[in-house]
Formats: sequence, structure tokens, C-alpha cells
Amino acid sequence: MGDKVLVAYATKYGATKEIAERMGEVLGQAGVQADVQPAERVKDLDPYKAVVLGSAVYAGSWRKEAVAFLEAHEKALAQRPAWIFSSGPTGNANPVAIMKGWRFPEAQRPIADRIKPREIVMFHGVLDIKRMSFAERTIIKAMKAPTGDFRDWTAITAWAQGIAAALTPS
Repeated sequence: MGDKVLVAYATKYGATKEIAERMGEVLGQAGVQADVQPAERVKDLDPYKAVVLGSAVYAGSWRKEAVAFLEAHEKALAQRPAWIFSSGPTGNANPVAIMKGWRFPEAQRPIADRIKPREIVMFHGVLDIKRMSFAERTIIKAMKAPTGDFRDWTAITAWAQGIAAALTPS
């Protein structure tokens, strides 16, 4: 096992990538060497002592790249500290409240139960109508979902600082 931390992510429009990049910055500032990579590009977890995995959420599902990462690396993830985050709901309320308690896709829950991540969290996301297809805009309009950037950078930074503290000897 290596001495770096992997921050892997799956994104559609880039908002989850930006969250992962911020986590990598925070880990680096704390003296923890981190690689930030799209989940589909990661082939081997041997160089990493810990993993942070995040995915954008659409209609209660993770991106297929994040699901494939979980499935491909389940055994390796179970052998090292892991943290999981989802990015998706918009609005000003607590993201878990918006999602009615949902933090992680039920279809992948058995894998998460075997991996035993240190923590699973949900962060607010971004809905940028200008970047969406006609079909996506129609669904968003019908759902009356709030549009804009609702990411809470203070919460994201604090969570990454907690990971760095867990990985740094006192």
C-alpha cells in the first residue's frame, strides 16, 4: 500500500469534479499527498493508503463510473480507510433532508456495507440549466427543482479537513 490518498469522482457537468479538487487541495494543505482522478481512469489502488470516492446523483442514482469503480475495487477498498460522498440536491435546506434521508444508492448499499466506509455524506450540487439538454430542462422544470450552485464550500472543506486529521498521525 502506498502513502497517497486517492480522491476519485464521477461527474456529468463538472460540479462533483470541483468538489473532489477542493478536497485534494485541503488534504494537500494538511500535508496529505492526494491524487484527484476521474473514477473511470483509476486502474489500481495499490499506490493509495486511503480513498475518497464521490459521485454526482441523478434521480437517486450514482453515475455509472462511480458504480463501476465500487464494483471493480471493492476488495481493495475494504482493506484501507475509505470515505464516500454524493453531490446532487439543490436548494437551501439540509441536503439529506431534501433527499428525505437518502445518502447513498440502495443498489450499491451491499458493497458499501462490505467496504465499511468511515463516513458517507451528501453535499449540495449544481443545476445549470444552460448546460442541460432539452429533456433534462423539461424534467427540472416539471420538478420545480431550484437551479444554481448550492455547494457549501465550508462544509466540503470541513469534511476534507476531518479526513486529513484521521490520516495524519498526532
